[in-house]
Amino acid sequence: MSLLVCLLALAAVRGPHLFTSDGAAYAIVSAAPLIMATMALTPVAMAGRGGVDLAIGPLVGFVNVSLVFWLIKSGVTSPLLIIAFAIGVSVLFEVVQGLLIAGLRLQPVIVTLSGFLVLAGVNLMITDKPDGMAPAWLTAWGAPTSVFSPVTGVLVAGFVVWTLIARTSFFHNLRVMGFNERTAFASGVPLVLTRVGAHAIAGVYAGLAGVLYTSVIASGDPAFGQQYTLIVVTALLLGGISVGGGRGGALGAVVGAIDVFLISDALATFDFGAAASFVVQLVYGLILVLALAVGTVFTRSGLRRRRRHGRVEVHA
Repeated sequence: MSLLVCLLALAAVRGPHLFTSDGAAYAIVSAAPLIMATMALTPVAMAGRGGVDLAIGPLVGFVNVSLVFWLIKSGVTSPLLIIAFAIGVSVLFEVVQGLLIAGLRLQPVIVTLSGFLVLAGVNLMITDKPDGMAPAWLTAWGAPTSVFSPVTGVLVAGFVVWTLIARTSFFHNLRVMGFNERTAFASGVPLVLTRVGAHAIAGVYAGLAGVLYTSVIASGDPAFGQQYTLIVVTALLLGGISVGGGRGGALGAVVGAIDVFLISDALATFDFGAAASFVVQLVYGLILVLALAVGTVFTRSGLRRRRRHGRVEVHA
């Protein structure tokens, strides 16, 4: 939140257009795919065991190219069918990853890295270059014409669904499992179902992220997802969501995604010439390390306070 305040102040100086109605509409449309992708990572991270879904970037890219080159080129342009397909393939992929992690007890980083490599290859097999065209209604979604657009509606719906999930016993089980799997198992939490459920929720938001990204670029891009994972993980950590499990929520994901968008927008106001892309990657990497360091410091500080509080209670 402190970083968000600083970035908003920087935006007021370097890019005051963001505070106009047109600028706000542009910001919502541009940041929406990242917000959805960060929300997709949140339940997986909350599940614990260092579970960061490294395949999130290629998965969003797969939704993008499969929509453009499979459905739309075949004449399928119905909004309902496109959104259902995007969510369906994402949920299926995430459930498979969840079953491999929970059922076979494989390390999440190994499974998701394998998913990253598989999907990156599949995307390039579908098309080796940016091409194709999104339907008119989806292209209209990506046009920053109004703050109150269908994209805003998708974001609000995603947040409402998360709020409803957060009030269920499943969400409580997810947090308990993230904090300590042994304690969760002893408490009767169904570990396999809970972890697979977390991946299924991630699939829903990843599918929506793919649809929103397609609306922004209005075409298919097979190479997009290979760099997107770093951006989404950075947003996740800036949102205060613990990769160690047990802590996180939609609000943190939204704040982290907005932070990353504002960083990108601020960097775009500087002229780095041919080195612009390298500078952006450098900044993302530095912020990622800084976010991990700050999160570690706060976590250790919180543990020390809880231990001191526990000793005081025992003494009393």
